Amino acid sequence: MEMNRVLTFYKYQGTGNDFVMIDNRDNSFPKDDIKLVAWLCDRRFGIGADGLILLEEDATMDFNMVYYNADGKEGSMCGNGGRCLVAFAKFLGVISIEAKFNAVDGVHSATIKGDIVELQMGDVTEISEKPNAYFLNTGSPHHVQLVKGLQDFDVFKEGSKLRYGVYGQKGSNINFVEPLGEGTFAVRTYERGVEDETLSCGTGVTAVAIAMHKSGKVSSDVVNIEAQGGKLQVRFSVDAKGYSNVHLKGPATQVFKGEIKC
Repeated sequence: MEMNRVLTFYKYQGTGNDFVMIDNRDNSFPKDDIKLVAWLCDRRFGIGADGLILLEEDATMDFNMVYYNADGKEGSMCGNGGRCLVAFAKFLGVISIEAKFNAVDGVHSATIKGDIVELQMGDVTEISEKPNAYFLNTGSPHHVQLVKGLQDFDVFKEGSKLRYGVYGQKGSNINFVEPLGEGTFAVRTYERGVEDETLSCGTGVTAVAIAMHKSGKVSSDVVNIEAQGGKLQVRFSVDAKGYSNVHLKGPATQVFKGEIKC
């Protein structure tokens, strides 16, 4: 790879889901360079991250979000990434307390107080029941499956098996869930695009909360989730049409700023 420019970047994380953040309001980042994005996300040869996110100008919103998976390909919506981008936008002075931005799945609104970001996710009207599992789209496709002994569960092996064996090359994210108590669930997620377990997945946590409510495992419209990287909360409204006013809430923090030749 020819190193002929210096790229300024920021590293953010939301419950262990980490991202390379780039201010691309000048449209200088080579957005079609899949190899570059994958290299930047590589944990041994690059910066290291679950994904890369560009913050761009938007004609009608506060900003536009462009998200890439760690494999370098543009991905579907990322909940924790969206929350981290809101924190980044505040750091840059683009927003103060409230935000409204465009993403690949449409418009999102958010609020930020300290390092806590609450992000409105998309409505969910279709949930498919599978043997011992649910499938739904919360901006990204998610398989949600209850298991026992989650802490010792082989998420990589079983997740990759389902991701390819059931959902094919296009794939789905795979979430394994275990109840912890009233209204609280532990979750571990295998993410497509990363092709491994991540410490947290925002759209996955959202999918788990909704699937657990749909299955009758929880009756409250506020669900607490414990991912490997920290705690998140999902709240929603539910009626005959499905789930709306879906919000994902949790911490999003800047880790460091850096420069890299690329």
